Amino acid sequence: MKYALVIFETEESRRRIQAHRDAHRGAYEAWIGRIAAEGKLISGDALDTERITPVTVRKAADGAPTVTEGPVHAGEETLGGWFVVDVADREEAVELAKGLGTPETVEVWPLLETA
Repeated sequence: MKYALVIFETEESRRRIQAHRDAHRGAYEAWIGRIAAEGKLISGDALDTERITPVTVRKAADGAPTVTEGPVHAGEETLGGWFVVDVADREEAVELAKGLGTPETVEVWPLLETA
């Protein structure tokens, strides 16, 4: 089964990562290397959350788009990136998320199987 491990950052987690960038990069590289070597990593990407803010496009009931600067949901946690993994079940996906050695929050989402 494929799962998305969705990474969320806070100002505090960003500060901790920036203060110890090499250590956190090493933790990410070790974690990514391990799950890739096990054949579980499908893909992953990080968002540029330090220099650029997102643009949100919403559609009204009539289909007209509205464009605003900033994330969909303003709040303490912001989307930082994601990984897609292929594992046996939800529990294994959760265990992978728990093994990420950095201060971000990780949501685990099953991906829809397509035809």
